Amino acid sequence: AGCRRCAWTSGPGLLPPPDRAIACSARPTPQGRRNPHARHTSTLHDSEATMTIETLALEPQFVTVDALRIRFARQEREAAATLLLLSPWPESIFAYAPMWPALAAEFSLVAVDLPGFGQSDGRPDLYSPRALGDFIPRIVEALGIDSAHALGPDVGTAALLFTEAVHPGTFASIQVGGGGAAFPLRVTGLLKDFIDAPSLDAFAGADPAEIVSAAVRGIPGYDVPDYVVDDYVASYAGTRFVESIAYVRRYPQELEELASLLADIRTPVHFLAAKHDPYLSLEDPRSVAAALPHGRVTELDNSHNAWEESPESYAAAVAAWALGEYAAA
Repeated sequence: AGCRRCAWTSGPGLLPPPDRAIACSARPTPQGRRNPHARHTSTLHDSEATMTIETLALEPQFVTVDALRIRFARQEREAAATLLLLSPWPESIFAYAPMWPALAAEFSLVAVDLPGFGQSDGRPDLYSPRALGDFIPRIVEALGIDSAHALGPDVGTAALLFTEAVHPGTFASIQVGGGGAAFPLRVTGLLKDFIDAPSLDAFAGADPAEIVSAAVRGIPGYDVPDYVVDDYVASYAGTRFVESIAYVRRYPQELEELASLLADIRTPVHFLAAKHDPYLSLEDPRSVAAALPHGRVTELDNSHNAWEESPESYAAAVAAWALGEYAAA
């Protein structure tokens, strides 16, 4: 057995060639876990690619938080504010690869795969926006992060709002969007199907590799590198994708609770809302921002994955907010 792309052959003590080992080497084992060489990352196979892990300085590491291995990447910038980036679903910290250089020019960056997402360990009780919101401060503490701004599109939206509701002041500001936050729910498309299905059994026979790779390769205008696709596929191999659906199935109960907490969230909140999101009505971010004391919405001419579809404009909006606009919200 081994990696079909870097000619790595499994066996005791065998690692891939250092000049060819890449994040896409993380081929899933039959149990859906990472292969031993998944952490030994260097460059892309494709010599024509311009986004390499080396040039991005996006080098995954792991930290243990409450007995869970949490994957993260870090790049420091002297005297700069810190920006914490939380993985979208069904993606990973590599969702930020297109924006990484631009953001690294302004901030110290810490990207984190949330528990149960990307290649961080999961736990059934954490497939919940409220529980995840309560857990995020533990990650912040474990990584020694202080006074950071947080960006959490997609599943990070409700989680970060819960963080600031339950642990006010964890972040200087938060930026969210593309994930359900309003109650009554304003979700559409496949996301609504996931929530409304009688049980997860309906998705048990689905091939997670097909779902994940089709989703990312369908992002408008994004010529996604193979190493990114393969990282996403490895992240949700085996039963991990179906298990992760449980998170959004908590929306009906937990977003109702969140609605009762919004008026007390004093942290500035910036919604980056895609106008053409097939999973979420624009009324979701608009209504939640209106209920917050310091909420603002920036509407983007994008589909769901705006952070990969238009990384330059998305990064510019994120930076402008965290570098000062949040103070006036």
